Amino acid sequence: MEYERKGTRGEKVLIVDDIETNRLVLEEIIKDMGCSPILAESGEEALELAQSKLPELILSDISMPGMDGYELCRRLKKLKDTNQIPIVFISAFDDPMDIVEGFLLGGEDYITKPFIPEVVQARVGVHLHLHEVKSELIEMNRRLQISVSEQLKQMELEKKNILYALANIAMQNSDYESDYMERMKRNCGILAQGMQLSPLFEAKISDTFVDTIELAAPLCDIGNIGVPGDVLKKRGELTEEDEATLHSHTDIGARLLSDLYVNSDYNEFISTAIDIAHYHHENWDGSGFPDKLKEDKIPLAAQIVSIMDRYTTLTEKNAHSREEALAIMKEESGVKFNPDIYGICCKIARQFN
Repeated sequence: MEYERKGTRGEKVLIVDDIETNRLVLEEIIKDMGCSPILAESGEEALELAQSKLPELILSDISMPGMDGYELCRRLKKLKDTNQIPIVFISAFDDPMDIVEGFLLGGEDYITKPFIPEVVQARVGVHLHLHEVKSELIEMNRRLQISVSEQLKQMELEKKNILYALANIAMQNSDYESDYMERMKRNCGILAQGMQLSPLFEAKISDTFVDTIELAAPLCDIGNIGVPGDVLKKRGELTEEDEATLHSHTDIGARLLSDLYVNSDYNEFISTAIDIAHYHHENWDGSGFPDKLKEDKIPLAAQIVSIMDRYTTLTEKNAHSREEALAIMKEESGVKFNPDIYGICCKIARQFN
């Protein structure tokens, strides 16, 4: 029966055998299929050719001096570029244990000598077709992952834009200066970078943390969206009820953000934003709200936003100079703020906006 040549398009087939006669016989069989044979007379040579030529199929003798077919298979299956290439073992032996060992190593099939051209062509054709289908599936999956990833990124961007829009409304309700949040988030990024250079914080602050806190800082008061405007803008002494309403913005913001977990990349941004929204009014001495957290129990991102929120507020509308603001904050160091972070603020204050 003549092998039907449909589906072969010059695929590269690596033939590995230490006996020249076997290589030449297989070469002719493979050529008759319309494929391109590549010959190797040892496992070592085959290992190099497999990596440089990347054949669609490998026909490998088992019993060879030096690196035998099993060891060749082991090595190829460990390499990223060659671990998906199907390997068909060829041998004069048909011991079931030899066949089983070949399958356990990742071999796809087993052809015995002497070669029957029709059998070789049929099996080679099947494995070339399976390899083609598998490669197409891998490529389709790769494209699908890229498409899904792009869609998720777009979803994340849209959600962030919505969050920033809500935060902007909350900021307007609070009667901040138009550039207040922009100044504050940039100051948070500058402070985080400065802390990254300190032995006290270098293990806690990565480059990703610096980028994330600058993105998340503007959401600190997003909970104000749920606080009545007359309470936010009230001048003079607040009643206990007003204070409780005002303080509730930390819980409102945290709950709003907690509903937005989507995937692992987005979650890092959201979890940082939640920490900031929920805890940026906690004080170093435990006198803040909502949970009266103390010292390092306060999330680091919230500590950074707290001290930069204070600095930016003091210097808003040029109410205080840099030096005056730092002098006021010195009295609050160890009470409202982490004194180590305040110390770093003093060293890099010239960089603040």
